[in-house]
Order: sequence, then structure tokens, then C-alpha cells
Amino acid sequence: MTAIERELEVQRSSMEEQPAALLQNVTKQYPGHRALDGLSFSLRAGEIVALLGPNGAGKTTAIRVLLGLTSPTSGEARLFGRSPRVRAARTHVGAMLQVGRMPESLRVCEHIELFRGYYPRPLPLQEILRIAGLASVSQKLFGDLSGGQKQRVLFALALAGDPDLLFLDEPTLGMDIEARRALWAEVRSLAARGKTVLLTTHYLEEAEALASRILLLKNGRLLVEGTPGELRARAGASRIRCRTQLSEPFLLGMPEVKELRREGDRWLLCTDAPEAVLRVLLQADQALSGLEVSPMPFEEAFLSLTGDAVAEPAAMGQGGLA
Repeated sequence: MTAIERELEVQRSSMEEQPAALLQNVTKQYPGHRALDGLSFSLRAGEIVALLGPNGAGKTTAIRVLLGLTSPTSGEARLFGRSPRVRAARTHVGAMLQVGRMPESLRVCEHIELFRGYYPRPLPLQEILRIAGLASVSQKLFGDLSGGQKQRVLFALALAGDPDLLFLDEPTLGMDIEARRALWAEVRSLAARGKTVLLTTHYLEEAEALASRILLLKNGRLLVEGTPGELRARAGASRIRCRTQLSEPFLLGMPEVKELRREGDRWLLCTDAPEAVLRVLLQADQALSGLEVSPMPFEEAFLSLTGDAVAEPAAMGQGGLA
């Protein structure tokens, strides 16, 4: 083992005792606008966390602070217990950002080899190509790739240094469903190996499918955090559909029913207490039919919690994340 390899092992051992990333009471003030307002959260080894929120929620600023691209006005940011601006911390981080332009005359493998050279112990080229699903196009010019293939190249560049912490901004933008699900599988595999992933996406299905924990921001603050199921529960998660002879006033008169609306020949009842509502329905209407109970779709839970329309996270480019 070389001296560099020994030093890296010491660093990794030390990092295992620290959160992969930490924001502690971080405020970021711009002229006339407070982007972050006392924001605190941490990321643990081996977890996939989705950072969600409407436009202007502070997601982009939080990631800029964690990447060391901007300094907080107050509070503290740490990567593996160090300042994000310290090289020893940054070499263990990979970031897939929405870049404005990349040289189109370089081949896929040349882009990856260039990025591998920035790190002391990069992943082998063939391993990166396999994980990113680029083996069949490794000799193609970047400019000749489809939009989805270019996204996979950005994913490959984020993997180049074998990072312990991976930032993924809109990772499947422009990919077809097959490529999207293949990338999901690789992200899960990375987490199973102890890598930490922070994900931003406007595909709420993607956040629900991947994230073990969701951080929901609004106005620079942490509005709520938890698993997708826990966020549904906070929003009032259950829906009951049925055909019934019961009147609309009777249905609305049940205190557990939060919302009632007609869907064709069935009623839709939204409730926090589906068992109680079902007991009343079954006792009061022996002819009840078409009964269906389902959780609230995650997108609707998101809207209920934020009070905003679903919005795409701001793209994060090389020249600074807007």
C-alpha cells in the first residue's frame, strides 16, 4: 500500500465516524431575500435522501453551501466533519449537475478519463461505463449522443472518483422509462455499498421510489422530513371510493371525512381514519359496492403539505447554481 493509499484509508476511517453531510442552523442572506433560514439536516452513510420543495424553497442554495460553492451567512456546513472547501473532503464527493455545455468533440471515454485524473483513487473506466450503462457508446462523440445518453455521461462523471457522497440533480431528465429504472437500480446498489446519495428531482415518483428519507423545504426552512409513507400520513393519507345509496349530507356529516367529491358513479372520501369511515359505511348501507381503499398519491401529499403546485427544482449549472 502506497503512502497516498494509507492516507486515504485513514481519511475513510475517520469519515465513517461523522455524518456524510451536515447543515447546522444555516442561514443564507442575499440582498432583499433570505434563501435559507436556520436550516438544519444531516445525511448518514448508506442512505438515499430526496431534497424536495417548490421553486424558491432553498434546495439549490442548500446544495451550493454543501458543495462549498457559496458560504453561509451564519451557521455551519460540514462534509465528513470538515469544511466543504477542504480538499480532503471534496475528493470524496461526486456531483451530477445540470451543466450548460460540455465539449462535444470528445468521446465518452475521454470525458470519463479526464475526470478520473482529478481523483487520487478513481473507479476503473470499465466499471464506470458499466454502472452508467455507457459501454456500448464509449467511443461515441459526446455531441452525437441522445439527451438521455448525455445524462448518463454526467452520472458517469459524478462516479469517477468513487465518491462516498453523491449529489444527483435531476439525474433521469430526458431518459426513457427503461433507462430511468436502470439508473434507479444502480443508485440503490451504490447506497447498499455504503454510499450516501442526495437527490433533487421534479419526478415525485422517482423520489418515492428511491428515497429512504425525504426532506421537504419551503421558504428556506425544513417543513417536514420522513419516509414517503410518513409524509402521506402527515397529509391525511387515505381515500375511499364506493357506490352508495347514502346521501351527500350523510357522507359529509361524518367527522372523519375531510373531503368529498363525485367521480362518475362513485363517491371519493378523503380521511385520516379509514377504518372508522368504513365501519359507518358498511353498517349504514347494505348495498355498498365498488369499494376501494387506497393511500393518497405521493404527489397529492406533496401538494397538501406545501400548499404549492409541483415545481421543477432550479437547474444547477457549472457557473454557479441559480
